[in-house]
Amino acid sequence: MATLFVMIPGADHYHAVRFYVDDTSLCRMVAAFIGDGLAAGQPAVVIATPSHGDEILEQLRALSIDGSHLQSTGELQLLDAEDTLSALMRSGRPEPVAFKTAVGEVLRRAQAVRPGTTVRAYGEMVDWLWKHDATDAAIRLEVLWNALARRHPFSLLCGYSMGHFYKQGAYERICGQHSHVVSASGQPTRVDVA
Repeated sequence: MATLFVMIPGADHYHAVRFYVDDTSLCRMVAAFIGDGLAAGQPAVVIATPSHGDEILEQLRALSIDGSHLQSTGELQLLDAEDTLSALMRSGRPEPVAFKTAVGEVLRRAQAVRPGTTVRAYGEMVDWLWKHDATDAAIRLEVLWNALARRHPFSLLCGYSMGHFYKQGAYERICGQHSHVVSASGQPTRVDVA
């Protein structure tokens, strides 16, 4: 398998964003990111909508990765984005303790499968919030992911639909919470925050 995602040496935390136009290209990109990690012995967590989760598993199969087997061993955990959000939202906002408990536990379980490794994670909860006009909640969730990175070693890829970027300043607000922006070819570019 060709490696599309090159982790930047010396980066303290890899928290990348991919702005996508269509579901197929997003799922292909996520499968490449997760697949590269699995091939390197890194466990993975995917938090996605059910349709995207199914497509990501299909794309992993195309890369000769048996997602069903990896789910049974715990090396791949697939969670529903809406269900996960419902466990951590309070009054329309992500609650920090609930987030740290719910998502932190998922990361702990993944890392327990291969102690000492960095977990590869894909998160679609922020995109779901953004699509449902909960922009402040989406940004707050990005902040919570960054705080969680101080406790757990993981590399995170987030996806945002380009169809929802009519809001002024959206691109800048989102990029400001990420270390990298991933191009359509899978190349990460470091975000310069002025």
